[in-house]
Amino acid sequence: MQERLYSLDVFRGLTVAAMILVNNPGSWDSVYAPLLHAHWHGCTPTDLIFPFFLFIVGVSIHFAYQQKMSEGLSKKNTIKILKRAAIIFALGLMLALVPKFNFTTVRIPGVLQRISLVFLACAMLYLSTQWLAQLRIALILLLSYFVLMTMIPVPGIGAANLEPETNLGAWVDRLILSGHLWAQSKTWDPEGLLGTLPAIATGILGMLCGRLFSSVDEPAKKVAWLFFVGALLIVSGLAWGMIFPINKALWTSSYVLYTGGIAMQFLAACYWLIDVQGIKKWSMPFMYYGTNAIFVFVASGRLAKMLLRIKVGEGENQTSLWSFIYQNAYASWLSAKNASLAFALTLIFLFGVILRWMYQRKHFVKV
Repeated sequence: MQERLYSLDVFRGLTVAAMILVNNPGSWDSVYAPLLHAHWHGCTPTDLIFPFFLFIVGVSIHFAYQQKMSEGLSKKNTIKILKRAAIIFALGLMLALVPKFNFTTVRIPGVLQRISLVFLACAMLYLSTQWLAQLRIALILLLSYFVLMTMIPVPGIGAANLEPETNLGAWVDRLILSGHLWAQSKTWDPEGLLGTLPAIATGILGMLCGRLFSSVDEPAKKVAWLFFVGALLIVSGLAWGMIFPINKALWTSSYVLYTGGIAMQFLAACYWLIDVQGIKKWSMPFMYYGTNAIFVFVASGRLAKMLLRIKVGEGENQTSLWSFIYQNAYASWLSAKNASLAFALTLIFLFGVILRWMYQRKHFVKV
């Protein structure tokens, strides 16, 4: 399929907008349950956002690189892939470093860092292997991760387990990245090293979905196949989850299948509604988000840090500009949870205005 897939951009935009929504409540003390991650095992709507994005990365790789399959991993293609991955990784580190630039304690893992590693691995695989090999690699990654996390003893701790601080992934993170992990835990990281292996499988599922998408010509059959395969993945994920629980922080193998199946069906629904039926008007705001996804993710992260860092008031009444705006513009007249939600929705609206201006002037930030 050669023309740009409008529904894929909308899917990406919906995902990024949702990411900003859940990352920026007015107050973390007042958030509706669906907008929070599962405490540990389990999956809320919020837990779908990151795997959706990695799935989209995989689909996008297919459409971006299918014309370069004959070239394979040429020097030119390899350099471009490495350069793009490095830029995305550097953007993630920049978000962690600004404004203190404390290299001794900076968090090295992160959302953009994982996206960069998944993109790097998947793009390399796409140009060097056929789809059947990619499927086998995804299965090997998921099965190997299952064995590592559930059967291999954790050095210095004991039997394999899936607890936050004592699982094998946490041990690997402390061994290699001690002092550079998630500030809220310091002993493990939700975007840790070992969990990147099954995350690559999420990207591979996206690539395979893209191939399936292009191999079926008739739209109705295309949608039917995507819903069918998605259903198989969801059921498989739920079944595997009975012995290897669905868990976003660990990025368990069951989580990969379950969220990958939902992502596949969501893309199919968007495609049928937007590209086939032509019902597009509602989706334009998400098109703005989808065509400048990395820009708005980085910009929203920088804005949040700036609003939290700027202080207003004096003495005991001093507070961050973020809290000042939230308390006076929202919490003063709305219930706590509605105020917190309204604050986040305002950010989405404001960025939407900026992104609309960028879209109309064809300003697309590429990496």
